[in-house]
Amino acid sequence: MAKTGSTPRAVTAPALSSLDFALDRGSPVPLYYQLAQQLEAAIEHGVLAPGNLLGNEVDLSVRLGLSRPTVRQAIQSLVDKGLLVRRRGVGTQVVHSQVKRPLELSSLYDDLEAAGQGPATRVARNEDVAASADVAAALGVAEGSEVTCLERLRSTHGQPVAYLCNYLPAGLLDLDTARLESTGLYRMLRTAGITLHSARQTVGARSATADEAHLLDEREGTALLTMQRTAYDDTGRPVEYGTHIYRASRYAFDFQLLVRP
Repeated sequence: MAKTGSTPRAVTAPALSSLDFALDRGSPVPLYYQLAQQLEAAIEHGVLAPGNLLGNEVDLSVRLGLSRPTVRQAIQSLVDKGLLVRRRGVGTQVVHSQVKRPLELSSLYDDLEAAGQGPATRVARNEDVAASADVAAALGVAEGSEVTCLERLRSTHGQPVAYLCNYLPAGLLDLDTARLESTGLYRMLRTAGITLHSARQTVGARSATADEAHLLDEREGTALLTMQRTAYDDTGRPVEYGTHIYRASRYAFDFQLLVRP
């Protein structure tokens, strides 16, 4: 049976009382939106951690010199985003921050670390296997030939974010399990002198199976984001093929669209 999402332990948030909110009352940007943006930034950077309580709206409105409806609207906007939750008898509580990852050739580990998310990794599999047809086509090797398979659970603040399955040409580099749990795969590739140059990537979505729900601490059938990526080095050689699943409640791809001239 799939495991249901766990509830963070409620703790007080002394960090909230020490936060400096810079609210520009002369700005055309609504005050509730300014407050919401600054609370969201504090959550994303771990200043407000999962389980922290924000206190009541009355205290916050008095402290900031804002009306209760303004504070309520700011909090509700973050509740709608899934960053906060109102719990009866507990109050407004931080749930988690959503990881916003740019669509560029970077690793999840590096993106989480740059965002102050404190990534942690558990390696579930690190072994050589026979390449399936899909893996062989992606890596440009013969079907059935030996490739290295990695499976890792990536977490932040003690909560799982993604389950990563990667395939690499056998013997490409030393994939020590202890190092994989302390750093990112792309960082290990760079350290080995492999220069990543480009990638082909497909993003999709589907419902979680029972096993996937258990791994990611979600309910079976919950929406997951999926990603398939083949990365190439500066000689055009495929060096990594990944199939990843992400908790949609905690993860989003962020990208900019430009008009083609």
